Amino acid sequence: MSDITPYARDDAGAPPSLYSDYRSTAARAPTLARIRVPQTLTETTGPGGSWERLMGSSLDDLTTQHQAAPMGQRIVVSGRVLDEEARPVSNTVMEIWQANAAGRYVHVRDQWDAPLDPNFTGAGRVVTDAEGRYRFVTVRPGAYPWGNHNNAWRPAHIHLSLLGPAFATRLVTQLYFPDDPLIEIDPIANAVPMPYRQRLVSRFDVATTMPNWALGYLFDVVLKGRDQTPFEENHDD
Repeated sequence: MSDITPYARDDAGAPPSLYSDYRSTAARAPTLARIRVPQTLTETTGPGGSWERLMGSSLDDLTTQHQAAPMGQRIVVSGRVLDEEARPVSNTVMEIWQANAAGRYVHVRDQWDAPLDPNFTGAGRVVTDAEGRYRFVTVRPGAYPWGNHNNAWRPAHIHLSLLGPAFATRLVTQLYFPDDPLIEIDPIANAVPMPYRQRLVSRFDVATTMPNWALGYLFDVVLKGRDQTPFEENHDD
C-alpha cells in the first residue's frame, strides 16, 4: 500500500465541493454544513446474492449488443473491487456508461455535431465474482466538447457505478486513459488534487490485451482507506 493519506471529503486535501474552474459547481456546491441522516434498514440492505435474478444477465460486452459491431477501437477494461485492506468485494453490481467512439452519448441532451452509432448504446453491467473481479469489452470513447468554457473538451472517460449492498449505497467514479493530454486541462479531473487524481487513470496492460483484437486496460476500484478511489457526489458530466 502507498503512503498517500486517505482520500475523503473531510480531508484537507480532498477536492472542494466548490471548484471555480468547474463552473457548474457554483450552482450545486453546498453553502451550509452537511447534515448526516442515519440510514435505515431499507437503505442499507438489498437483494444480496440475487442481483442477477433482479436485474437480468450481465451486459459485459458492449460490442455485441446490436446487429453489427460498433465503430471504434475495441478495448477490454477489467480490474477488481477492493476494500481498505485490499480484500475482494464480491457480488456487487458494477454498471458503466460512456460516449461512443465519436464522443457522443445516446441521450436526448447530447446534441453536439458528432455521429450516433446505431450499434453502440454505451451501457453495460456485471456482478463482481468471488475475487472481486469485473470485465467489460467495449470501444474506447471519444472526447467531446462541453459548455464549461470556450473550447472546453472532456477527456475520453468511462463512468463506473457500484451499487454495493443496496441502491442507496451507490458510488460513482470515472476512468480515464493514461495517454490522454486532455486530463491535465480538464476542470472535472483537476477538481481532484494530485496525487489522488492518478487513481482515476487506468493503466495499459499487455496481459489482458487480446492479440489482433483489443487493447487491455486495468482499473481497480478501492472503496475506502489509504488507496481509496475518488468518487463523485454528482454524476452529470
